[in-house]
Amino acid sequence: MTETSRSLDPQDWSSLRANGHRMLDDMLDYIEHIRERPVWQNIPDEVRGKFQQALPQQGGDLAAVHQRFMEEVLPYAVGNSHPGFMGWVQGGGTPVGMLAEMLAAGLNANLGGRDQMPVEVEKQVTQWMRELFQFPDSASGLFVTGTSIANFIAVLVARTKALGLESRRQGLATSPHRLVAYASVGAHACVSQAIDMAGIGIDALRLIPVNAAFEMDIAQLEAAIAADRAAGYTPFLIAGTAGTVDVGAIDDLDAIANVAQSQGLWFHIDGAYGALAMLSAEIAPRLKGIERADSIAFDFHKWAQVQYDAGYILVRDGQLHFDTFATPTSYLKRETRGIAAGERWPCDFGPDLSRGFRALKAWFTIQVYGVEQLGQMIAHTCELAQYLRQRIQQEAALELLAPVNLNIVCFRYKANAQINADELNRDIVFELHESGIAAPSTTKVDGQLAIRAALVNHRTTRSDIDQMVDAVLRFGAKLTQ
Repeated sequence: MTETSRSLDPQDWSSLRANGHRMLDDMLDYIEHIRERPVWQNIPDEVRGKFQQALPQQGGDLAAVHQRFMEEVLPYAVGNSHPGFMGWVQGGGTPVGMLAEMLAAGLNANLGGRDQMPVEVEKQVTQWMRELFQFPDSASGLFVTGTSIANFIAVLVARTKALGLESRRQGLATSPHRLVAYASVGAHACVSQAIDMAGIGIDALRLIPVNAAFEMDIAQLEAAIAADRAAGYTPFLIAGTAGTVDVGAIDDLDAIANVAQSQGLWFHIDGAYGALAMLSAEIAPRLKGIERADSIAFDFHKWAQVQYDAGYILVRDGQLHFDTFATPTSYLKRETRGIAAGERWPCDFGPDLSRGFRALKAWFTIQVYGVEQLGQMIAHTCELAQYLRQRIQQEAALELLAPVNLNIVCFRYKANAQINADELNRDIVFELHESGIAAPSTTKVDGQLAIRAALVNHRTTRSDIDQMVDAVLRFGAKLTQ
């Protein structure tokens, strides 16, 4: 065997090109004709069984593996690219993002650091996010897998702010402070998970009740902080939510900012999907106060429709962010010349040293579509939510369970006294999924199981809303007979 033959590059580049063009065309066909497919379909046992094979010892044919993907993987995806996918807050992706992801994969850049243009692309997106959220030039930003990790990073920076840099070496055990944080009962579970992973403990997160609009109750927040101080605890962080996962509520961010400022607490915003409503001139005013945050976590892969995964953390105090994570070591020494040039690398702002080129697909998306078109798309999904609300209110068999703030609608099919309403609506959702017509999810609103439609996909239209509502009525009538 020659040295050249040990490479994993193909012996026949023309054949690889032909296969590559076919793969690209197949995926573009998939996106172009996505409406002709069911949103989701059950995986047959025989297909699932094919993925229980032993580790391959010998190589196979690329075209054959691609064919397996087309027949055994692609038809059984979760369906979030489909306009009928309304279950969880997941973006639909775009052809532009797909092509950008291909370019990033071909470049295979590791964005842990070093002097390379991909890092400058990520810095460009950070500059744009500073502008969007009115943060200072000294603010720092970082692409991560998603808001779960972005929230975790924010908690760690806030912890460093509260306990000082020595806490990085000494940990929490030597600190006399018993840290506590605050979020609403409607906050995503990843906020409590972040408090847990930071070593502070889930019980240290005080869950504040919400008002009739499902927003954090400010009076109860202030009372909880006062009670904790009186009991000897050290409040250090308030996590507001811009777009709660259940009903899409937005906390009164300006009021929370006032409390955080007066109490000397870190003001973090979990804006997983709602923060990027700032792209819409119509919706942005509802986020008043977001510009006062100390940190904001959000996902480009939700409302901005960037391909998965593309989470982001923006921190007002870039120096504190750097101090929280920077770990000088000899093998990461910064130089004045060569590839290792540069003072601050992305790995200085988060836990990952090996990082993919996530920024490229976000950069492409913003460059190609522009803020105006992205903002109009976001506003349109909110308009669709209002249309769905109207449809629900026009149907005697349906009832709305929560106010429609942004693009999430929670409702249910009414049941008579002889039928368990929660089981009925759960079964309606099962029927919807298995029919391939639409894919909403379920949640609990005031103790009642709701059909939850999250209208995030840029491909969704009124026709898709009508098909989903008509199917709910049809399945509801069938199940109650």
